[in-house]
Amino acid sequence: MIKKILLFSLMVTISLSLISWGVVGHRAIGKIAENHLSTKAKKSIKDLLGRESLAMVSTYPDEVRPYSKYAYTAPWHYVNLPEGLSYQEFSAQLKSMDKPNIYKAILNNISDLKDPSKTKQEKVFALKFLVHLVGDIHQPMHTGHAEDSGGNGIKVKLMRRETNLHGLWDSGLIDYAGMSYLELAKACDVVEKSELKAWKRDVVAKWAFESYEMSKKLYAEAAQNPEFDYNYYPEHAEVIKKRLAQAGIRLAAILNEIYE
Repeated sequence: MIKKILLFSLMVTISLSLISWGVVGHRAIGKIAENHLSTKAKKSIKDLLGRESLAMVSTYPDEVRPYSKYAYTAPWHYVNLPEGLSYQEFSAQLKSMDKPNIYKAILNNISDLKDPSKTKQEKVFALKFLVHLVGDIHQPMHTGHAEDSGGNGIKVKLMRRETNLHGLWDSGLIDYAGMSYLELAKACDVVEKSELKAWKRDVVAKWAFESYEMSKKLYAEAAQNPEFDYNYYPEHAEVIKKRLAQAGIRLAAILNEIYE
């Protein structure tokens, strides 16, 4: 019995260590999306999730990923493409990829939510993954290099504490800010109407390309000096806020379109 408890605790610990954008970041994205849902979308989502909110289900895909039953979903969280591509080249290669990746997973889960032949259970699963993956695709290192596992192999330090570039952008910087998910959502969800309209029009391939372009800058900074000081967070805080806001608003736009 004790061994089972210890094993479960270890699996939970591993699971939480893999959560991109951190619990706080993903829940903030879910909360921002909730702020922008239509009445019809709110009702349809409630019919699926019951008392659970988008914020609360946002970490589900990372929580189940360590279990063998869900191992097939691991490639859904990222995509890796060569450096130096234009948007047209990036988009073409992204759309032609055969193996599972975050772009295909997002489109497939949208399709499942629209499909009347899918069961409620299948749609709940698709919704939980969609909420999470829209967040993931806005995290720059989820479109990083295959050879370093999206920055996981790039060792860096923040304020003398060792980490890696992927982990720093997954949750390290959000944890550094020290906000609750509600505080973070409120801080991020301040967007001009012109930006709102533009973000809602953008296609999924463009979301991925935005992260792809950002990751180049982050890689270059780490190569120049991997020991980041107290200036690193304030220098990147606006980028983090923008990506979280974009993820939440674009997620809401997708859900509104599905349920209208």
